[in-house]
Amino acid sequence: MRLAVIGTGNMGKALLGGFVKGGVISPSEAWCFDVYEEACTKCAEELGVNAASSAQEAVKGADYILMAVKPVHFDDALKSIKDSLEPGAVVLSIAAAVTCDRIGKILGEGRKFVRIMPNTPAQVGLGVSAVCPVGLSSEESDFVIKLLNTCGESILCDENTLDAIGCVSGTGPAYVMLFIEAMADAAVSLGIKRADALKIAAATVAGSGKLALETGKHPAVLKDMVCSPGGTTIAGVMALEENGLRNAVIKSVTAAYDKTQEMKGNK
Repeated sequence: MRLAVIGTGNMGKALLGGFVKGGVISPSEAWCFDVYEEACTKCAEELGVNAASSAQEAVKGADYILMAVKPVHFDDALKSIKDSLEPGAVVLSIAAAVTCDRIGKILGEGRKFVRIMPNTPAQVGLGVSAVCPVGLSSEESDFVIKLLNTCGESILCDENTLDAIGCVSGTGPAYVMLFIEAMADAAVSLGIKRADALKIAAATVAGSGKLALETGKHPAVLKDMVCSPGGTTIAGVMALEENGLRNAVIKSVTAAYDKTQEMKGNK
């Protein structure tokens, strides 16, 4: 088994780290390359993997290739390694809005690839990845899911669903960070130190998410458990409703979806 990672930025490095630390890939089986040599060297040293001097060297003999480059550089990066790929190699792409059709046209007929939409919490092993495989066997798809599960949760889906998931999980961390920041600002206004305020807000969000996942209870049920009659929580919930929290969140997700379609050339 050999895996190559092209691009050792935040996501590429985080996913590779998960694969290795999760024991699915051994460090000796992994190769990385980045146009920024220092970033590649640092990644290799921290994770114990091999650093390649070129993208072509990294993918030589690789069974799986993770393309962790920005969408604007994706086409050129994939074209540069296309002729160096093994016939049965599986290409994994995490480039936002780079469609399966676009990937397939670059690789050519008969090539296997997977379009993936991960999110930034993968950096701490709590990510969500939407996974759309093209041309893979069931065993290969299972292996890709096994890889990604080292970094959080994975959902096998078609491409349309992947785009929709990305507009929730991919963009969602930004919305949650705004919520955490706002909670912390409110705490500071009540006299709590900034560092403590941020810790309290972030831990509250993290704990609430874990509670929803592990209990399997509907969020409305968990919300009602906190809302005592005539109490402080229901007063706060009413203020959120009055100021349109739900509508703002829904509009943010749909705005992201509309932008995704625009970037794909559908609008």
